[in-house]
Amino acid sequence: MKPTRQLALLALAPALLLAPACVSVKNMMKSTPSAALSTRLPALEILADQGPLAMNDGALPEDPLKLFQQECRTNLTEPTDTATYGYAKLIVKKVRTVRTGRAVQGLQVLTFMIPAVIGIPLEWYKTTLQAEVQVSDAAGNLLGSYTGSGNSEVKVAMYHGYSQTTAPRLADIIALRGAMAQIRPQLDTATARLRPLLLAGGSVENPTLPSSSNATGSR
Repeated sequence: MKPTRQLALLALAPALLLAPACVSVKNMMKSTPSAALSTRLPALEILADQGPLAMNDGALPEDPLKLFQQECRTNLTEPTDTATYGYAKLIVKKVRTVRTGRAVQGLQVLTFMIPAVIGIPLEWYKTTLQAEVQVSDAAGNLLGSYTGSGNSEVKVAMYHGYSQTTAPRLADIIALRGAMAQIRPQLDTATARLRPLLLAGGSVENPTLPSSSNATGSR
C-alpha cells in the first residue's frame, strides 16, 4: 500500500472511532422497566442529586432526575394533579467508570479499522454506581433511606454497539437503573409504614405539578 494511502487511513481513524453507532441511547432513557409496588406511595415531589456523577463524562446533568421521575411515575407513586404528600429524593453516592480494551483499539488503528468494520468492539465502558433514595414527609422529616448499587458494561463498536460519545452516558444510565432496581423491593417492603406517615404529614405547600422538576446539584 502506498504511503500516502496509509497516512490518509490513519488520519481517518479518529473519525471512525467517533462514528455514530446504529443503536440510540434515547430508547434506554424512555424504557423504564415495569415493576410496580404492590401498594404505591402517595404522590410525592421528585428530586435528584447527581453527586459525584457530576464529575463523570457520561450522564447528562438532567439524566438522574428524568430517570427517577420515570421510575416514580411507572412503579413507585400514585399519579396526582392536586397535591403531593412529601418528597422522594434520589442521591448518587458513588460512581466509578473504567474503560477497557484500549489496547485493542490501538491494534484496530494499525489495521486501518478493518476489525471494527466487521464487528469487533473498539473498547468497553464499565460503570459501578451506588445510589440512595430518601423519603421525607411534607415537613422535610426523613422517614426512610434505601440504598442500591448497579453495574454496567457498554461496548463501543461500529454498527453493532455505541459510539464513544454515547457509550459513557449509557453506561451511567444502565448502572443507575440497576441501583434503582435494588431499591424498588426495599420500598415495596417499607410502603406499609411509609404510606400512613406521608398521608398523616399532610400535603406539600405549593407543590410542583404534575411532577416536580426540581433538582439539586449542578454540573
